[in-house]
Amino acid sequence: MTFPGADIEQPLEPLWRGMLVYRALTLASAVAGVLLSLDEYASRAGALVVVVAMGAWTAGSGYAYLRRPAGRDRRGLLAAADVVVTFAVMATTPLVQTPAQLAADAPVMGSIWTSGPVLACGIAFGIPGGVAAAAAVSAALVGFQARLATELPDIQLLALAGLTIGFASMVLRRSAERVRRAVASEAAVAERERLARAVHDGVLQVLGYVRRRGRELGGAAGELGALAGEQEVALRTLLTSGSAPVDERGYRDLSAALRVLASSRVTVSTPAHPVELPAHTVDELVAVVGAALANVALHVGPDAPVWVLLEDVEAGVEISVRDEGSGIPEGRLAAAEAEGRLGVARSMRGRVHDLGGTITCDTGPGRGTEWVIQVAREDGT
Repeated sequence: MTFPGADIEQPLEPLWRGMLVYRALTLASAVAGVLLSLDEYASRAGALVVVVAMGAWTAGSGYAYLRRPAGRDRRGLLAAADVVVTFAVMATTPLVQTPAQLAADAPVMGSIWTSGPVLACGIAFGIPGGVAAAAAVSAALVGFQARLATELPDIQLLALAGLTIGFASMVLRRSAERVRRAVASEAAVAERERLARAVHDGVLQVLGYVRRRGRELGGAAGELGALAGEQEVALRTLLTSGSAPVDERGYRDLSAALRVLASSRVTVSTPAHPVELPAHTVDELVAVVGAALANVALHVGPDAPVWVLLEDVEAGVEISVRDEGSGIPEGRLAAAEAEGRLGVARSMRGRVHDLGGTITCDTGPGRGTEWVIQVAREDGT
């Protein structure tokens, strides 16, 4: 949810402006209360000094709150200072009020004005900040009035205000982040479509012509044509599916990340729906699949077809990478590891084991090789 007119780059501005209006109104109320009962104070001059200080701080801090930050937003520090100043104002209560006022449960110095820092901290720091500021102001309220029972309703209101404004601040931040990502994604799609049109009219047509002509000529030209064909498929895949961005939770779509590996010899099959996993997990799995594809190109041949299949199973994900080569002779992997060639052990098995998953190899003479990678979701669902 977003507020009408909210700026996605500065989503908290409506809350800051609302807090300042509230602060001005509560200042007027507090000053009127002091002036109307000024004769009752033990120190009239002291009460007036406190009122002037409240007005000066409200004006100065209000100007600072309204300034839109050009870089890092430091209004959180100002909100923390606001708590300190408000605590100091409340601390003057025993100095300027008479014992009769204290006994009659007269409002502390600042009265309702003292709730302003609770709102400011809630905006700046969310729920934790609002609750902490409410606790500080409540402690001053009880300490300088020495009456917990009579101040309990005010304490409850302070806590509720801190929770409410803190929650609204967090919602606005998250909403603005989602909007920013949506706008960026829409812009990326539009740019990808523009590039796709331009590339289709030039690069893709040239690559397609080289592929066809190389196939006709054969020999070295055929190899060049095959490479051009791979690049054509990879470029088409990248333009149509794009990369897999990281969302606000730190997750990426494994399906989109794997589809980028497709080429004229690599067939990638994934579910139609996104398969979202933590970005680090997706990066590691793509690296494992990439290592398997590199092994096929090295040991089976650069033109050997490979099939990559992603399945979204109940407990997690399962990826299989299969080729139709001659297979890995029995004991070959163990011998390579013993000789210090740790490509498979470290690049593939090590990565999968670090993710808490399993990787198995089904191979044999004349029946190709299939790697099966299984990784459970972190939440177990």
